[in-house]
Amino acid sequence: MKKQWMLTAAVLLAAGLALAGGQEGAWTGVITDTHCGYKASHTAACVNVCVTDKGAKYALANPDTGKLYILQPQEKAASLANEKVKVTGTIDGDTIQVKTIEKAAK
Repeated sequence: MKKQWMLTAAVLLAAGLALAGGQEGAWTGVITDTHCGYKASHTAACVNVCVTDKGAKYALANPDTGKLYILQPQEKAASLANEKVKVTGTIDGDTIQVKTIEKAAK
């Protein structure tokens, strides 16, 4: 009986995780990079240098928590470094597949 309960729990957990990935939504934050993370004093030039010279990736940062979400494709974020933006797309783990990205009200 215990094995059956554990198997059922494992199947339900796996199904829940599968459904959780790929959720569509909208997120607001600041475009930063994965090398420096979110810093209130960050500049667009610093973000771009970290991406081009240090192998970092563009990311959306939640200024309240510092949580970073890598943005794909990267090209959509490049011109908005250090800007407050609204991103729509699909999130899977810590990556957002960007559908649209635009400047947000400050």
